Amino acid sequence: MHPPTPPPSPPSPPPAGERPGRIEAADLAAGTELALDVDAESAGGRLDVFLARAFPDRSRSFLARAIDKGAVRVDGVTARASVKLKAGNVVRFVVPEPPRAGPEAEEIPLEFLHLDEWLAAVNKPAGMVVHPAKGNWKGTLAGALRWHLERAGGGLSQAGGPTRPGIVHRLDRDTSGVIIVARTEECHHALARQFERRTVEKTYLAITQGRPQFDRDEICLPIGIHPYQREKMAVRRDHPTSREAVTRFEVLERFRAAALVRVTPKTGRTHQIRVHLAAIGCPVLCDGLYSGRTVIEAGFVGLAADHPLATGPLLARQALHAARLALDHPVSRARLELAAPLPADMERMLAALRATG
Repeated sequence: MHPPTPPPSPPSPPPAGERPGRIEAADLAAGTELALDVDAESAGGRLDVFLARAFPDRSRSFLARAIDKGAVRVDGVTARASVKLKAGNVVRFVVPEPPRAGPEAEEIPLEFLHLDEWLAAVNKPAGMVVHPAKGNWKGTLAGALRWHLERAGGGLSQAGGPTRPGIVHRLDRDTSGVIIVARTEECHHALARQFERRTVEKTYLAITQGRPQFDRDEICLPIGIHPYQREKMAVRRDHPTSREAVTRFEVLERFRAAALVRVTPKTGRTHQIRVHLAAIGCPVLCDGLYSGRTVIEAGFVGLAADHPLATGPLLARQALHAARLALDHPVSRARLELAAPLPADMERMLAALRATG
């Protein structure tokens, strides 16, 4: 018997200084650095066009994202897609992770608030991630939507990329309530323009840990990336990542050490409501990032051990709910108002607060 033939070795990247021509990037490991010489034929052309010819198995958008992330340098300098190349330039390209396919369709129950051939609106439950991301590839809203909408006929817009089908705006994983998605590219762009122009009316309900000083107020504080905790945002002035942020709120009900507030953000920054309420000393109740608590037990609000509500934790996620969304339908132009009732866990929390004053 002859020994089995060993499998062929993967192709080695060309050494620095050697122009590779057409390369199948799929055959190269992510993180591999290639050095590509610019010859006279490619001189005067754009960097993105040069890369598109060198990597025919990769889309222009994929290569553009690699350039934006600083994975491409020309003569040692990070370059833009539009830079014009000269003969003799050396383009160094670090092969990025391959693009992931879109979310798999998953049979997960959803509560639809609106559904037509152009868009859909859902009452997202707390604990559900909106779209696939690192560490969260299953159980997403995008995967559930794909399952339901494929069976209803049609699908979702691909304008946001393969892992974000139909997604026009986001809700944090542990925020419940109204979220709208686009089913066509035209609708996607029309909805995105409304969010950009701030003509979409967004109303949230939140239970705060602590009582705001005023019954009504406007919080105008810039928000940027937290200086040392990358998963958090923070109020930051005069920082490159800082952006204007405006949040209005109204106290609907006051308790001994908490409040129910209606919040209307005028801008849409990441974690905006959570950061702003924390900034005035009244973080969203049970917000693990900004209040320091990840669960609320009956004893925290002073419930007696024999009270009917004291049978377990009262709340195990941030008490924030997207209660209402109003916008113009991209096709009919009619004003579309979407509302989601307060979920059971927040109702339970309010009942406990009312029981203890």
